[in-house]
Amino acid sequence: MQKIVVGCPKEIKVREYRVGLTPASAHAYVEAGHEVLIEKDAGSAIGFSDKDYEEAGAKIVDKKTLFEKASMIVKVKEPIDSEYGYFKEGQTLYTYLHLAADKPLTEMLLQKKIFSIAYETIKVGNALPCLAPMSAIAGRLSVLEAAKFIQKTYGGNGTLLSGVPGTPKGKVVIVGGGVVGLGAAQIAVGIGAEVTLLDINTERLAEVDRLFDMKITTLYSTRANILHAIKDTDVVIGAVLIPGAKAPKILKREDLKLMKKGSIIVDVAIDQGGCFETSKATTHDDPIFEIDGILHYCVANMPGAVAKTATVALNNSTLSYGLKIANLGPKQAALSDNAILEGVNTVAGKCTYKGVSEAFNLKYESAKDVLNSL
Repeated sequence: MQKIVVGCPKEIKVREYRVGLTPASAHAYVEAGHEVLIEKDAGSAIGFSDKDYEEAGAKIVDKKTLFEKASMIVKVKEPIDSEYGYFKEGQTLYTYLHLAADKPLTEMLLQKKIFSIAYETIKVGNALPCLAPMSAIAGRLSVLEAAKFIQKTYGGNGTLLSGVPGTPKGKVVIVGGGVVGLGAAQIAVGIGAEVTLLDINTERLAEVDRLFDMKITTLYSTRANILHAIKDTDVVIGAVLIPGAKAPKILKREDLKLMKKGSIIVDVAIDQGGCFETSKATTHDDPIFEIDGILHYCVANMPGAVAKTATVALNNSTLSYGLKIANLGPKQAALSDNAILEGVNTVAGKCTYKGVSEAFNLKYESAKDVLNSL
């Protein structure tokens, strides 16, 4: 087993309070024989003090020192342009990347020959274990945020989604029955809304029907069914995903005229470019905008709003893979574990994820072939 320096910098995206390593995770890397560097105050916003990390065996350093010494960087969010200059050639980056929606980042990773492993494309069968906890959180938050911003004080139509006795319930349409859609449905049903869920997988629709004891309407996801469903709804939640690739556009701008004024659409796929034609990424500081009378909520780091829960849930899923990457080195870890191999997006200046190559017309080479050639 190799011993390396693992660095966890502080996230700097707007209102991003999550951190790549909890003190418990840092301790696990130290116990495995690695040196762990944590940027000062990386987790302080959610109650993980520098002292907590030091007691776990990590060292507290500044950002410049961290990137200079660490061969493996563990983050939460994809690097933004002000962080590009810190990376050095050949480093391993283990984080969410969403490259198909971020050409500048893709170019930087290729130019610096970064060995990038994306949480969102690590795959076991049909499951995405490192994406699932954030998807579950985002799905649940999507309904809570919609319930808030549909209030008249925020420009919404003034509907209480649960209704009260003697009034209609609010209507929620969820497009996509994966982890996000299921989380959204759980909260929407839980607060008493009238819920319709659409998906292209009939087996998933049957499963959802059983899970909710036939308390929601399930529809096969065709364009005609989507357009029919949005006509009388208060909330539309976009929960579609093509792993590692740009999200398909399920609503066009012209479709907004079918919706009630003051209704709201929540684009949970915004990290992958968004699934509504009118979507653009927003922040927790300025989360909504209006187009043609329809509110849009498109915050690109939704789980950051519940950063402590999200950090713990994320670490529960990413730690085991991260330890394998550190212990074996990224090349051997990927070649010995197909889940990690699926997570490799760039290596040695090559684009190794098909969805990313297609998004930017880049040459695609399989990660296995590139790694075997090194």
